[in-house]
Amino acid sequence: MERACGVSRCGSSRSVAERGNPTARPGNSSPRAGRSSSPSPGRGSESPSQSHKRHLEGVLNKYTNLLQGWQNRYFVLDPELSQLQYFLNEQSKNQKPRGSLPLIGSSVAPSDEFPFMFTVYAANGELFKLRAHDACERQLWMTQLQLCARRHSDSSAKVMSQAEGQQKNLLNSIESLPSRGPLSSLDPDLLLLKATSAATLSCLGECLSILQHNVSQAARNITAHTQGINTENISGWPGLKPTSDEPVKNGGVTGLSTSTCNKPPASPAHRSKDVLKDSERSSPDTADPSEENTDTEDNEEEDLGVLDDQRSIILHLLSQLKLGMDLTRVVLPTFILEKRSLLEMYANFMAHPDMFLAITAGATAEERIVRFVEYYLTAFHEGRKGAVAKKPYNPILGESFHCSWDVPREKVRPLRTTSSPCTVPPAPAKPGECCRLWFVAEQVSHHPPISGFYCECKERRMCVNTHVWTKSKFMGMSVGVSMVGEGVLHLLEHDEQYVFTLPCAYARSILTVPWVELGGKVSICCAKSGYSATVTFHTKPFYGGKVHRVTAEVKHNPTSTIVCKAQGEWNGTLEFTYSSGETKVIDTSKLPVIKKKIRPLEKQGQYESRRLWQHVTAALKSGDIDSATEHKHQLEERQRSEEKQRSATNTPWKPKYFTKEGEAWVYHNPLWKTTC
Repeated sequence: MERACGVSRCGSSRSVAERGNPTARPGNSSPRAGRSSSPSPGRGSESPSQSHKRHLEGVLNKYTNLLQGWQNRYFVLDPELSQLQYFLNEQSKNQKPRGSLPLIGSSVAPSDEFPFMFTVYAANGELFKLRAHDACERQLWMTQLQLCARRHSDSSAKVMSQAEGQQKNLLNSIESLPSRGPLSSLDPDLLLLKATSAATLSCLGECLSILQHNVSQAARNITAHTQGINTENISGWPGLKPTSDEPVKNGGVTGLSTSTCNKPPASPAHRSKDVLKDSERSSPDTADPSEENTDTEDNEEEDLGVLDDQRSIILHLLSQLKLGMDLTRVVLPTFILEKRSLLEMYANFMAHPDMFLAITAGATAEERIVRFVEYYLTAFHEGRKGAVAKKPYNPILGESFHCSWDVPREKVRPLRTTSSPCTVPPAPAKPGECCRLWFVAEQVSHHPPISGFYCECKERRMCVNTHVWTKSKFMGMSVGVSMVGEGVLHLLEHDEQYVFTLPCAYARSILTVPWVELGGKVSICCAKSGYSATVTFHTKPFYGGKVHRVTAEVKHNPTSTIVCKAQGEWNGTLEFTYSSGETKVIDTSKLPVIKKKIRPLEKQGQYESRRLWQHVTAALKSGDIDSATEHKHQLEERQRSEEKQRSATNTPWKPKYFTKEGEAWVYHNPLWKTTC
């Protein structure tokens, strides 16, 4: 086959010069450089600069998805943009491309899965699976793609070094100015220039780091491929690329434990298999249902952005910060706060309690983890309901939040499929019958800031225990918050525990109209059943791309079978595809929200969130920022005073609802310890 390259269909992929010269023959075995001015295409030799800048285009077979399979598409390699674009056909190439792949930091590898197949791995995690007409054409495309990627990647390190030097000179010039006068170092425009340059440099550095990491990862994939390991065809699902060759770890966020699905997790909830019997369980932490009222608060933030006088305050604050600086102890201006505590924001993850309660009704372990993933992906949009990014109140030590939901039994949705036999069919729900789901959260530590929250439904014999350490980091023009910790969902009816982690959150464009996006890879793992899921929240690329994208895969680890895939936007439309061929679309904006129930302020304890922050919230609602700042300052001073008293008397703080077990915080009276 390789010897036949001279008479093969290499001409189906043509350079610019060949297409513009009528003497070029489709069968020419030496396609010319895209921008060469030689009058004899196919005969002259190319200079290195010419071969690195070939503009190549032609028809290739592209794998689209599981249902449509392979499709012919018209591809264009643009070396100046360092992009591989594709169109429906050659006639539509002057229109907007149907898709593109950035080539900076990319890798290209042949594949034995299909004849003349090769894969392009982009540094952002995306990939194109392509098939050429023959071996010659495949080699032509692979060579030019690799040259284009190498040329741009080699120059990125030099650009980064030059940018660092220029930014350092800029900072030195600004800081050398006097603090007062017509042109001072505290001039708002200069402070903005400092912050913007620092943010830009930080973004460049992170981009380069991501590129290098993904290039090395792609190189490992290529090595595995050449050694005969098929990393793309998993149990009859062609075109799927596993997220990792390693078992899913209970620790997708930095700082988490590293227990895997192949052995019992190190969580205290998993270490303790002893079940304590208690026929009459007392629940002093739960409120009397007759005292609770349906919540009428709205989390929508309608502010249009940062005002000019507020921007100057933020600029002055930014000038005092350094990239990567921990913001835990930094006092932020009151006007960026939203009108609720962080503990209450965690409660809003349960805005769809009917989907949560339906998890345990799954007839099989596969059904249950798929339901959990469906619930997980829809849990974030209500907590981040507003389009404007604002910061919840930092809970003070000992602060708590209590609420509950009454979920009509008829609203708990039926099984996704009826193919799985159910030994005992569910009894029909009577009108008015409800399942009660209650929630308690507590700030168990102030330095570091750690929150614990617990939610249970006794009727369904299920509960979830979570602890989260919020780590904030200054990133120039944005703020990143890592949610370090883990949660454990207990399905006592099935003796299953699902360990899961949480994504990072980012507040972008903090000087204009700030907005929130989620990012990072999280894991869901059930050690007993062997099922796991990987959920990836994709941050928006610097150029182009969609916002709020999320993808997920559910996998049966013993057989490496992918049983479900999902893609879409976590605050928009989500599409699920199952191994049976069934598909389902969930629009989070149309999902019914069941309002939580909460006691009136006069019946709440002094340290419950709504009562504790009531004056700050009222001032923010009326637009009185000075009054809100004063009330917030009083709460912070009271917390400092109490901390000094405990230090003077050497009295350690003891949380009311949670106890520390190892590195985790566990609710003191959980359902799994009090129910057979």
